[in-house]
Amino acid sequence: MEFKPSPGTELTLRTLAMPADANPAGDIFGGWVMSQMDLAAFVRANDIAKGRTVTVAVHEIVFKKPVKIGDTLCVYTSVEKVGRTSITLRVEAWTRRHYEQSREKVTDAVFVMVAVDDEGKPRQVPSGGTTAAQAAE
Repeated sequence: MEFKPSPGTELTLRTLAMPADANPAGDIFGGWVMSQMDLAAFVRANDIAKGRTVTVAVHEIVFKKPVKIGDTLCVYTSVEKVGRTSITLRVEAWTRRHYEQSREKVTDAVFVMVAVDDEGKPRQVPSGGTTAAQAAE
């Protein structure tokens, strides 16, 4: 597959898949991939919210390709919507195969993050109500 993340995405997280994250066949557990996507959503949402955010929803993750030990997992994010307290992100996971230059899309999903205060209660996103293009700037 040709390497083409969706337009408007930015590389948010890149990490190496290690043996401790794999099953006996050498495939990386889907839960590990999902946790890396959640970390990327957290990083991007915190930047936009200028503070703490939490994951409140993830919409459908379908694993299209396996991640293998030694692959580099690259996670891209794009802002779909910034609401009063929430940030909706499209998150894509791509793999760069070990010792190769080929890249393949592993999965994608929509993550909904909510800005919270020190007590864990929803708070307004400083740029609340902006469009995705404005939030990406």
